[in-house]
Amino acid sequence: MASIMNFCARRYLSLSAAARNAVKGPSAVSGSHEAGGYKLWKRLTFFVAFPACGLCMLNAYLGHQEDHHKPRQEFVKYDYLRVRTKRFPWGDGNKSLFHNPHVNALPDGYETDAHH
Repeated sequence: MASIMNFCARRYLSLSAAARNAVKGPSAVSGSHEAGGYKLWKRLTFFVAFPACGLCMLNAYLGHQEDHHKPRQEFVKYDYLRVRTKRFPWGDGNKSLFHNPHVNALPDGYETDAHH
C-alpha cells in the first residue's frame, strides 16, 4: 500500500503544472468553486456594498452638520500640549500642514474669534 502511494506521489510531482491542473479537473483551473460565483459577488456589490457606502456617507454628513453648530472649546494653555521643538518645514513653521484657524489652536491660542 505504501509503495503505491509513493508511486502516485512521485508521478504527481513529476507532472508539469498544466498536467496537474488537467488531473485535478476544469474547476481547479477556473479559480472559482462554482460556475455562477460571479452572480453572488454582483448581488453583494449592489445590495450590500453600495448601500453600506451610502449609509457611511449619510453618517458623515449628519455628523458634520451636528459638529458645525457646536461652540468651539475654550482655549486652555497646558504645558504639554502644542509643544514645538522643531519648526514645520512649510509656512511660518508654527502651523501644521492641515491647519484650520477656526478649529486648531496655536501654542498661544486661536487665531480667529469664536464667531465665524
